[in-house]
Amino acid sequence: MAEKINKNDFIEIEFTGRADNNIFDTTDPKEAKEIGIENPEKIKPMIISVGNKMILEGLDDDLEGKEINKSYILKLQPEKAFGKRNPQLIKTHGLSSFKKNNINPYPGLTLQLDNSIARVLSVSGGRVTIDFNNPLAGKEIEYEYKITKKIIDDKEKVNAFQDFFFRQRFEFELKDKKIIFKDEQIKPLLSMMAQKFKEITGLEIEIPEIVINKDSKDKTPKKESKTKINKDNI
Repeated sequence: MAEKINKNDFIEIEFTGRADNNIFDTTDPKEAKEIGIENPEKIKPMIISVGNKMILEGLDDDLEGKEINKSYILKLQPEKAFGKRNPQLIKTHGLSSFKKNNINPYPGLTLQLDNSIARVLSVSGGRVTIDFNNPLAGKEIEYEYKITKKIIDDKEKVNAFQDFFFRQRFEFELKDKKIIFKDEQIKPLLSMMAQKFKEITGLEIEIPEIVINKDSKDKTPKKESKTKINKDNI
């Protein structure tokens, strides 16, 4: 009997997402190149934990109970995908405000405004109409996917967690089902994520305290780390 996937399992998954028969996301390097994704050679299957929203929720909900190495096709209505279009997210701004920032708006132009992606709908009479809805809002989505394997190795699980939540990897070691991170500077971040980390990976976080050299006049730690946390990546 084929092994089935359960909630909290770590899996490697290949998928291609389409809307209006056009690919909008993929883990296939060849397809990524065709749609103009930057550095397509770096595109690869994702490692996620099932049921923990590390992938689009509608797709995540469909993974439990599926078999490894079997292909599936999933169709999602807007409510389960990128949501319905919200008319209140369509705003009108004066053209002069764009000119002041040396921006020449035109229909179809994509901008990043107020930490959101916006698309210019029209430019008329000194006014610019902008749509802050997700470009895929209101669309039916289709995913073709395959779970290629179940991840057993704890190191791979920890790195998958870091890739998703931290957007970078910090050095660590595993000992007696505990994760020991070597960079003291990320202690506040890890303290906030410890419970979530344990829920998803089944592992506990142990962070070494900063050791102060009492004999040192400047009271600096014995070991300094140059790693800095970019809050925008959390």
